[in-house]
Amino acid sequence: MVDEVLLDAGVVTRCRRRVHLDNDPTMVGTPLAPPDPSAEQRIADAEAHRADIAERLQIATAPVGNGEDPDAAFGLADDSAATWTVVPADLAPAERAGLTLTALEEGVGYIWGGLLPRDREAGRRGGIQLLVRSVDGYVPVLVVRHRITDAGEGARTTEVTDLDPANASTDPDRKVRSHPRDQLRLAHAYRLLQAAGFAEPDRAVGGVIGLDADVVLWHDLAAGTWPGGRTALAEYDSRFADRLAVARAAAAREEPLAEPSRVLECKGCPWWPTCEAELTRVRDVSLVVRGEDAMELRRAGIATVDKLAALDVYDEPPIQWTGTSFSDAVSLAKAWLADLTMVRRVSQVTVPRGDVEVDIDMESFGDSGAYLWGCLLSGADIGVEHGYHAFATWEPLPTDDEARSFAAFWSWLTDVRARTAAAGLQFRAYCYNALAENRWLYASAERFAGFRGVPSTADVRAFVDSDEWVDLFRSVSDQFLCSHGKGLKVVAPVAGFAWRDAEAGGEASMRWYRDAVGMDDTEPDVAQRARLLRYNEDDVLATQALRAWISERAMIEVPFMEDL
Repeated sequence: MVDEVLLDAGVVTRCRRRVHLDNDPTMVGTPLAPPDPSAEQRIADAEAHRADIAERLQIATAPVGNGEDPDAAFGLADDSAATWTVVPADLAPAERAGLTLTALEEGVGYIWGGLLPRDREAGRRGGIQLLVRSVDGYVPVLVVRHRITDAGEGARTTEVTDLDPANASTDPDRKVRSHPRDQLRLAHAYRLLQAAGFAEPDRAVGGVIGLDADVVLWHDLAAGTWPGGRTALAEYDSRFADRLAVARAAAAREEPLAEPSRVLECKGCPWWPTCEAELTRVRDVSLVVRGEDAMELRRAGIATVDKLAALDVYDEPPIQWTGTSFSDAVSLAKAWLADLTMVRRVSQVTVPRGDVEVDIDMESFGDSGAYLWGCLLSGADIGVEHGYHAFATWEPLPTDDEARSFAAFWSWLTDVRARTAAAGLQFRAYCYNALAENRWLYASAERFAGFRGVPSTADVRAFVDSDEWVDLFRSVSDQFLCSHGKGLKVVAPVAGFAWRDAEAGGEASMRWYRDAVGMDDTEPDVAQRARLLRYNEDDVLATQALRAWISERAMIEVPFMEDL
């Protein structure tokens, strides 16, 4: 029945078409994409992180037994509130919800793993890692395995063992890292608490404990901190109402309120085989233009790649473009129809070159750190061995040994730059998409400031901002249109490069790393270390091959978009 549609917090950040398919009874039994092992591992890591946090909090909030008030530090309502209830995750949902409701009614101080009473009228269900009793109700606290703050100021925090938002103060060392999904999940839990009668009546707040587990970050869900001055609650309510309408229409087998359209989420969606087949069958315009542009093109009657390719770029644009330009969109459509991975946007393509060149690729493990800096030296002889140089730590991240490997990398790079300058030659260093490398260059300098050989952030900035640091992703983006994406694994094969490992990719490397350092209580696997080094070496060889191809062959092998 339609009134039995109940949605969890995830729907508000989920593709609308996926919400439809998840609730369409006619889709039961449809083959899905196989589970992504890397995604499954991330889920397992998150569960382990939450279990660790639960244990630490239970120890920290245990009654002291020496006559002191155990509730004083946490703002709890009474002595009984110092108790914990842990709701086992392996129970049936009805049992979990029953245990949670009993704990709420008894005023238990901390409820871990609770499943809140379903709000059938609003179509809502779900739980939260931690519910904390305050004087007037309960406050939701989310535990996540990503970093929730950055260096800066302005975040509202408490110590990680102080779970009372009334004690939050403006942190002079932290600013909020943007994670809209965290706030929306807290809003979902708050609405469920409201419906059950256990929410704080005068404030809508929620806490987040992140990867570092050093503070609780508190969000005011009723503050106008979202674009346009909206609140997190208002944003959540709007999104949830939309997804609920989509789900109820699907459950009732009514006209769908969401049609397939290719978005970023498609890459990891279990329904992608279903949507891809349909989009390809109708030659949907989202196969080459995504997001708002695809939606607006459909509204303008340009629903297929063929219709987009047939437009004259010298005519008035059919829509106000946001993600691309009119001429680029038409050229992408023509490239897709011709099965071309790349076309030139400009008549002449170039890439900055040096007498001495270094290709750099960094490998990181989530937010935990950068464990490997790989460099490929080529060009003029400056007294340093040409070829691949790796600077790695094989101690499980996070570790201070990362400072040693980063310092060794920076010292080597500085020496190469100095020798090149002394020889009166031009130096260039290359990477593919500098956002990743730059992030860890700055983060490593900040985290390990004071360690021997670690550069200052000013030194890093001077290098990053110089002409010596070249982002090949930018060179590709500025000079080529890529109909199948601009990732290195897509464009380097056009230049004739192939990785030696058939599974080569960022997600796979995460699994290899776990084995390489023995993260899962296993012996470190030296074969996987060798595999990671080979993969990293191939990445820098790929940027070298791509750069040479752009300089020497792209003009001949890639058609100019105006010639399509």
